[in-house]
Amino acid sequence: GDAVFSGVVRLSGWLILVLMGGLIGVLAWGGAQAWGAFGPGFAWSAVWNPVSGHFGAAAPVFGSLATTVLALLFAVPLAFGIAFWLVEMAPAAVAGPIGMAVQLLAAVPSIIFGMWGFFVIVPLMARHVQPWANHSLGHVPVLGALFHGAPYGTGLLTGGLVLAVMVTPFICAVMRDVFVAMPPQIRESAFGLGATRWEVMRSVILPWSRPALVGGIMLGMGRALGETMAVTFVIGNANRIGWSLFAPGNTIASLIALEFPESPAGSLKLSSLLALGFILMVISFVTLACSRLLLRRGGVR
Repeated sequence: GDAVFSGVVRLSGWLILVLMGGLIGVLAWGGAQAWGAFGPGFAWSAVWNPVSGHFGAAAPVFGSLATTVLALLFAVPLAFGIAFWLVEMAPAAVAGPIGMAVQLLAAVPSIIFGMWGFFVIVPLMARHVQPWANHSLGHVPVLGALFHGAPYGTGLLTGGLVLAVMVTPFICAVMRDVFVAMPPQIRESAFGLGATRWEVMRSVILPWSRPALVGGIMLGMGRALGETMAVTFVIGNANRIGWSLFAPGNTIASLIALEFPESPAGSLKLSSLLALGFILMVISFVTLACSRLLLRRGGVR
């Protein structure tokens, strides 16, 4: 029995590596035609023109990174606040239903978030947020460049907001589980020494749970990088780089979803889309490697 169990778990571990390697290999082989036609310039070219047959990855890569960063800026503080309140401050009668609601929110299909963003967030941004930001902050030096643009409601900021709503339940669920798993003696010792709730959170809970918190944030970032339909509804789907938060853009996942059905087999366009998928895999791998490096520097193995 031990030998069989050992063989099964070892096979499972190697199977993951084989599947990952096969996925990367298919994307790399499929995108070879695009890399051969455009060379390394494919990665930093911002042109995507199916008519002329010239494709570049810079615009969707920029859109993916920008919306993911915006989503994390909104989602991480919100998720941490919800998790800390549920575990440390909320009454048990309230924490249970709200915690269940947060977990159920993670099960909502992404296309529902996209429809909600299109019918609720986009009109709100177009009628109130974008006109106010443009009028109040558009004339500020340097900062004003981030708030220029016509108030259509769609754009990078709208995409980031919808992604933030989507990834908050995942990050919050991980943070809540970590806070619950923390030995109560650690918190009680800090309170016994006279620490306030803020000091306990800053000096005790955060250092103890930092590796798991980083893991939860990375989980949310992975979801944001690969999200497709929700972003497609609200980002504007323009293949260009705009430094304004209100500028329409595109992401790697949304561009692949929109143009993959229209790409003939063996075409340069299809190869370019597969090359974009390979770039997305590389970005995910690099971000994961950076997170592991930060944890290792902090003494976590």
